[in-house]
Amino acid sequence: MFDAVAARYDVTNDLLSLGLDRRWRRETADAVAAAAGDRVLDLAAGTGTSAVPFHDVGALAVACDFSPGMLRAGHRRRPQLAFVAGDALHLPFAEGVFDAVTCSFGLRNVTDPDAALRELHRVTRPGGGLVLCEFAKPVQPLLRTLYAGYLARAVPGLARLSTSPDAYHYLAESILAWPDQPALAARIHAAGWREVAWRNLTGGIVALHRGIRAL
Repeated sequence: MFDAVAARYDVTNDLLSLGLDRRWRRETADAVAAAAGDRVLDLAAGTGTSAVPFHDVGALAVACDFSPGMLRAGHRRRPQLAFVAGDALHLPFAEGVFDAVTCSFGLRNVTDPDAALRELHRVTRPGGGLVLCEFAKPVQPLLRTLYAGYLARAVPGLARLSTSPDAYHYLAESILAWPDQPALAARIHAAGWREVAWRNLTGGIVALHRGIRAL
């Protein structure tokens, strides 16, 4: 499914989010706070957009994705990045090799998010951090209603224009079915992460969840 939308993936994200995805990715990069020499895993990195800020500060940014189509598009656009094919449920990395791990809008697409959270924990060094950027539940009832209406109208419109309509129908369904912020925080904690907290962006349309691997 993601192979089919790889060519226009970044443009579509901009359209669907009305450009807000750029702000959300900046906030994610700021939360990771990578420094020169850090090893950062960006899981479900797609074409590598979210990994670029880590590379730009001198970190070793590994953009890992399950989709060969996404990886090929990423290699063409961002040859400076290290792209690695990998399954979120069986990451091809040794234990404790990353200083930080992050995933933007990708955990929702994994068949077993809890197992993926455990895998991210496994490959993070003690004291290292996790930052997740994912769609969430708007905190205000009015915004929640408006947002649900937007998904119901905008996403099917894009689906009709796309050569892969199923991908866009799946997008809306997966967002609406995703757990709210406290429920996701509980699942992150259950996967072994500590000091779990979250911060809402854009009224809770998106949330940043953070955690630390215990020393």
